[in-house]
Amino acid sequence: MLHCFNMTKRSKNFFGENIYYHIFNRGVEKRNIFIDEHDYNRFVLLLLLMQGDVYFNNIGRLASLFDEHQMLNIKDIKKDIVAMRIIELVSFVLMPNHFHCVVREIKDGGIAKFTQRLCNSYAKYFNLKYKRNGHLFGSKYHRKLIDTNEYLLHLSAYIHRNPRELKKWTNKEEKYPWSSYQDYIIRNRWEELLSPSIILDQFQNKQEYKHFIRTSPAKDIENNMFNI
Repeated sequence: MLHCFNMTKRSKNFFGENIYYHIFNRGVEKRNIFIDEHDYNRFVLLLLLMQGDVYFNNIGRLASLFDEHQMLNIKDIKKDIVAMRIIELVSFVLMPNHFHCVVREIKDGGIAKFTQRLCNSYAKYFNLKYKRNGHLFGSKYHRKLIDTNEYLLHLSAYIHRNPRELKKWTNKEEKYPWSSYQDYIIRNRWEELLSPSIILDQFQNKQEYKHFIRTSPAKDIENNMFNI
């Protein structure tokens, strides 16, 4: 049974602190922005690092460790990110030519700064690796205010079911490594750098949330609700 949760409604024309947003973007001309697993891992790492207003001059070294273990287990880094946090990451999924995430803005201007740093850092990495120039993403980025609890819940289902579109991952989305779904229903790999409680607290247990993901009409109402 879902617990009642009321979300504050705000204007869609500006960001506001402690309000939730759907952030998404895709490759220019819908081209792939992730070619191999190292690219996916690099973007996940940036999703974690860029939550805090912290400068890292060793991202390449951190990326090498992350590729090997797919975990950010350096306590001092996590501590610094949390202390200087400008946004809170709630959920995410990376697909071959696009990504989605749900974030909560903690500091004024936090989402704009987070998304700019995220996309710019990844584009520089990608262009250098694949010896290309020009824009990687099709636009600055897209964002939608999450102004109802219904939107929040069904968006969560939409994001976590995205991997079903890939033949290899059909009905195996709980095993997809570049999504937060397994962090919701198995174990939160990222600990304090992923905050699913706004959603999970509305369900009695993880199994109930898993059932919701299986049965949500999110895909059917995608055109009306998500407009992407």
